[in-house]
Amino acid sequence: MSQQHWDREVDVVCVGAGAGGMSAALTAAIEGLDVLIIEKTPFVGGSTAVSGGAVWIPNNDQAAGLGHADTPDQAKLYLDQIVGNWSSDTMKRAFLDAGPAMLGYFERHTQVKLVARAYSPDYYPATPGASLGGRSLDPLPFDGRTLGKDFARLRDPLKEFVVLGGMMVTMTDVQHLLKVTSSFASWRHGMAMVLRYAGDRLRYRRGTRLVLGNALAGRLFKSVLDRQIPVLTETPARRLVFDGGQVTGIVVDHEGREIAIRTRRGVVLATGGFPHDPERRKAFLPDGIGLWSMAPEGNSGDGLRLGEAVGAAVRQENSSNIFMTPVSILTRSDGEVVKYPHLVWDRAKPGLMAVNGAGRRFVNEATSYHEFGLAMVEGDKTQPTIPAVLICDAAFLKRWGLGLALPGGRPFRHLVEAGYLFEAPTIPDLARQLSLPADALADSVARFNRYAKQGRDPDFGKGGNAYNRYLGDAEATGGNPCLGPLDQAPFYAVKVYPGDIGTAGGIVTDGHARALDAEGRVIPGLYASGNDMNSVMGGTYPGPGITLGPAMTFGYLAGKDLARQPLGA
Repeated sequence: MSQQHWDREVDVVCVGAGAGGMSAALTAAIEGLDVLIIEKTPFVGGSTAVSGGAVWIPNNDQAAGLGHADTPDQAKLYLDQIVGNWSSDTMKRAFLDAGPAMLGYFERHTQVKLVARAYSPDYYPATPGASLGGRSLDPLPFDGRTLGKDFARLRDPLKEFVVLGGMMVTMTDVQHLLKVTSSFASWRHGMAMVLRYAGDRLRYRRGTRLVLGNALAGRLFKSVLDRQIPVLTETPARRLVFDGGQVTGIVVDHEGREIAIRTRRGVVLATGGFPHDPERRKAFLPDGIGLWSMAPEGNSGDGLRLGEAVGAAVRQENSSNIFMTPVSILTRSDGEVVKYPHLVWDRAKPGLMAVNGAGRRFVNEATSYHEFGLAMVEGDKTQPTIPAVLICDAAFLKRWGLGLALPGGRPFRHLVEAGYLFEAPTIPDLARQLSLPADALADSVARFNRYAKQGRDPDFGKGGNAYNRYLGDAEATGGNPCLGPLDQAPFYAVKVYPGDIGTAGGIVTDGHARALDAEGRVIPGLYASGNDMNSVMGGTYPGPGITLGPAMTFGYLAGKDLARQPLGA
């Protein structure tokens, strides 16, 4: 036994205060363990707080009631088609078996309340085993005021998820806000939101009606506070203590000095992967991908480095090592860089076209954000496709917006002046601004407009499956809800780059979230969850919520397994 000096002793330390870390901490605490959460940044919530908040759990108890009867075998069939051998049967089954149990457990014991979507197709809806709804769940809106003074410790959402400087909105809210002058129901919905927000701003720096991932992070944080689990923020982990072949503790920086914490059961690594670790990005990602991540900057690979130092295997051999999304980038006059993720709002709508540097389409614009990013990387191997360009006309911009150019006739001149949004009276003029071949771009637009008139896209199939149509124009009266003409001057464009919403490559674990070494042996006392754990999806993206669903499930599995472990010597 080493002579390590201990400043503190607990059963479990969870490193990282996102969904993975808080789920593990909550489960361990509910099972009767003494738990501590440490978080490097000043804020709780991690990537979860800035996410869309969807949680993908097949065969959950709510799905059948929504008309989407599901089974583990049906979901396994789907994962086998999409994930294939990028993940093992053991890991897939562990996720599929434990996911519904996790939901029920959190429903009974915590403030986490999730509601399944009645209609939300998996991203490959024609694939055997896919479902058109029920598998993805959203957190119920959460009242941030219930956090009391700790509301200030909850990480803010992305600026792109708020309006009026701090009022969170969902896609449904935006639809209502755009119709406040034409629909009484929308006016009532919008007024209720605005009045609530106005009252909030008298006491808080932002709105307290939390939705999307901020609501999920808030609900997890409230549950942590209810269980009196300490959360030490601004407390980075420095190294694991490895003694006698097992992890026995962790050394952290807290309030200006190193603290050694003994763990009687184990340590859970959940620091959010490596989206802001330039060295690992260079080693793990294809050429041409820059540091275009939407994840919090504190997610810089700490957990992976801690695990590697005690022998944990970090896997690089995935379908992709990041979960991709196209992002547009604005550099403000003060030097601030704003990244906008083109996830689900604009790309699938009728009248938007994407082209590469040759002025040609290269992808189904309505495909999933991950597939769009992959298409950019693949296309760039033969023609310049990084950046790609999203193009629309004046009618589209007014109705749907384009990236940071908001819909509803909101001001956008500042975006043109900043070089973010391109504007031109004709397509050839737009091509010249973008340094694209004018003849090729004009031909691409002409083809696109013919397909819009026909209601069918023979080149790339925009609007050709249920997932595409789900994100199209819900009020389209005929034809294809994802296809529309691009013909009303002036014309607009933004450049997009292959960014990410998080990483997929990580620490290899077993079905209990226990970290494994290069020989596949369990490292006693060490667990990983969230994006520190190598993705159970193997870097593929089967549906909405396939990062948060596994993060919570394997956090739950880690907590359960920790409760079964004997006390450390």
